[in-house]
Amino acid sequence: QNSQFCVPTGPAQMFHLLRRQMLRNYRKPLIVMTPKSLLRHRLATSSLDELAEGRFQPVIPEVDSIDPAKVARVVVCSGKVYYDLLEARRARGLDDVAILRLEQLYPFPKDHIKEAVAPYTASKQLIWCQEEAQNQGAWDQIKHRLYYLHGDDGQIYYVGRPSSAAPAVGHRAVHVEQQERLIDEALTGRINPIMNRRTPV
Repeated sequence: QNSQFCVPTGPAQMFHLLRRQMLRNYRKPLIVMTPKSLLRHRLATSSLDELAEGRFQPVIPEVDSIDPAKVARVVVCSGKVYYDLLEARRARGLDDVAILRLEQLYPFPKDHIKEAVAPYTASKQLIWCQEEAQNQGAWDQIKHRLYYLHGDDGQIYYVGRPSSAAPAVGHRAVHVEQQERLIDEALTGRINPIMNRRTPV
C-alpha cells in the first residue's frame, strides 16, 4: 500500500488522478503509465461535466447500453487496447461482450471491480486482455486478484501476446496481425489454448 500504479485512459481521469494526488493529506508515489497516442485518439475525450463534477474512477464500467442478461463474457483491460476492443465490438455489432477498464493496477481496487462485474450474472467467462507480452503486462501481477470474481463455476482467461524477451516484435505487419488476433480472441471467446494451459481456474 505504499505506492500507486495507474493507467488513465481519458482526460478527466488524468485530471482527477493528479488532483487527487495533490489534495490528499499524505503522499504516496504515483506512477502513471499511459501512451502519448491517447493525447490524440478520437475516442479519448471527456465532457466538461466529467472534468468539473467527476472524480477518478479506479474501474470504469461498461459505457455502451448493453443488456447485462445477454453478456456471455466480460473483458477486463487497461490502457489503449480498450479503444481497439471498443471500436471492434461496435463495428461487429456485438451485444454479448462487456468491456471494463482497470485504471488503477495497485493498490488493486477489489471492491470497485467486483461491483463492475456484478451485473453480468449470466457470464461464465472473464477475460483479461492486454497488448503487451504475457510476461511484460499486468497479467502476472493481478491474475490472482481476479480469481474470486467468477466463483467456482467461472472461467478466467488470458488474451494477449506470448511471453517475449523483447518489448515489440520489430515488424509492423506481425504486430498488426497479433493485435487483430488478440482483439478477435477477446471478443469472441475463442481463446488460444496454448496461452491458457492453467486456466480455467
